[in-house]
Amino acid sequence: MLKTVFPHLGGVLVEQVVAEGGLLRIVASTASTISASCPDCEVLSRRRHSGYERQLADDAVGGRRVSITLTIRRLFCDNPGCARVTFAEQVEGLTVRYGRRTPQLTGLLGAVAVALAGRAGERLAARLPAPVSGTTLLSLAMGLPDPPAETPRVLGVDEFALRKGHSNYGTVLVDCETRAPVDLLPEREAATFAAWLTQHPGVEIVCRDRGGCYADGARTGAPDAEQIADLWHVWHNLAEAVKRLVSRHNACLRDPEPAPSRAPAVVHPPVSHGGRLAAQVEQRHAAVHDLLNQGLGLRAAARQSGLAINTVRRYARADTWEELATGRWQNLPSTLDPYKPYLHQRWREGHTIAVKLHAEVRARGFTGSYSVVRDYLQRFRQMPADTTPPPRPPGVRKVTGWITRNPDHVSDDDRQKLKAILARCPELEATAGHVRSFAAMMAIRSADRLPAWIAAVRADQSHGLRAFADGLMTDFDAVALGLSTEWSSGCVEGRVTDIKMLKRQMAGRAGHPLLRKRVLLVAADRRQHRATAATAS
Repeated sequence: MLKTVFPHLGGVLVEQVVAEGGLLRIVASTASTISASCPDCEVLSRRRHSGYERQLADDAVGGRRVSITLTIRRLFCDNPGCARVTFAEQVEGLTVRYGRRTPQLTGLLGAVAVALAGRAGERLAARLPAPVSGTTLLSLAMGLPDPPAETPRVLGVDEFALRKGHSNYGTVLVDCETRAPVDLLPEREAATFAAWLTQHPGVEIVCRDRGGCYADGARTGAPDAEQIADLWHVWHNLAEAVKRLVSRHNACLRDPEPAPSRAPAVVHPPVSHGGRLAAQVEQRHAAVHDLLNQGLGLRAAARQSGLAINTVRRYARADTWEELATGRWQNLPSTLDPYKPYLHQRWREGHTIAVKLHAEVRARGFTGSYSVVRDYLQRFRQMPADTTPPPRPPGVRKVTGWITRNPDHVSDDDRQKLKAILARCPELEATAGHVRSFAAMMAIRSADRLPAWIAAVRADQSHGLRAFADGLMTDFDAVALGLSTEWSSGCVEGRVTDIKMLKRQMAGRAGHPLLRKRVLLVAADRRQHRATAATAS
């Protein structure tokens, strides 16, 4: 019965089994008639030198921890040519050199470490029960061998952040045919990617984003491989170009002011695009460009303005200050939005004290602070009391979404607002036309239309997509293949999401070696689970 429950004890003599509370202690010894092989020369020997006891932890049974007290022999090596004089015998399936756990328990804890990492694995191991520290679990995971992997024919590559909030990035490599991660690189550099491709010849297709480092790395490490630009990244680049253009024409998003109905004209204050912070951006943008127009360089302008060199470079690259404020402060949703009609009504009734109005909306469920109500009412103090405030214009992000989104997914009201904005701004209207034609080209996956589209955009001076078209021209072959083949980086983005989950499990403190080990082992476990499920079905 004992050998049935503990089959790995078949090679030893069990002398005693003692239950001590939550611990099951097994006392055993090796047989003196069994020969053992020297770990160096593998010559069998039974000549005993001495003996000692080993304490081994094993899988729990019946809710009790199991401890095996095993007496083993130290034997003489009978090979005169061997440098080893004595050696300790090992029991197959039960002991390993320097091990304090049986291979069965080590395999179980290794699986827990792969699935849950340190602290979460430590809590689960305590309930098995097989108590062990989180650090030990991570050591077990790092000691596991990497699963075998073949060089993929179609390789997907993308970046991922090693730590949230930091500018350190790594590279994930994925087999696009099996959708399994192949490797994780510690850097986002062309040389690192090229070195990996050189060490793993056989890659025929590289699916990548529009970044130059992976294009250069693939060109160097696998010059015969075809490069495919992912269409999502192409469309994202187009949307970013449209957003910058919309931000330059922010004034066109606002409905024109109606003609005054009173004899004395009411002077409205300029509509702020974001309050104090936006005004600061506008002021710094003007100051930096004034210094640059005087002939100063970036470093001299940074010293003169007191700004960092990277900040000055960012202001210098922006043609208008609105580009730097895109979507950050303009017309963002507010917790006060549901209560604004009530404030308008009370203002027209002559109630203009912000403290009382704040108390009234608080009674109606508003949870914001007094300053939110005060700042919103400040604009009304420049207007007559009976004037209805103008509707809030749509923000840059919203208008960009209207232009780049599928028209079937835009409501009739938003479609009419966009139509009015395009009617006021010919440049945005021309941009919307080019975006629609590019979307149609992507929908039918027609790479034949790409040269004509690029030529039309570069010839049209009434919009701001010239830089985007120039970028497509420099990466023409990869974009054309992206439009004409089914390969993409979608599976790579899925693996990046998995990496984020694993990083959250380890509280963002896992280094590249541990993160790489867990990503590869988790992927191998998933493949094995799917194979087992398919066999069972």
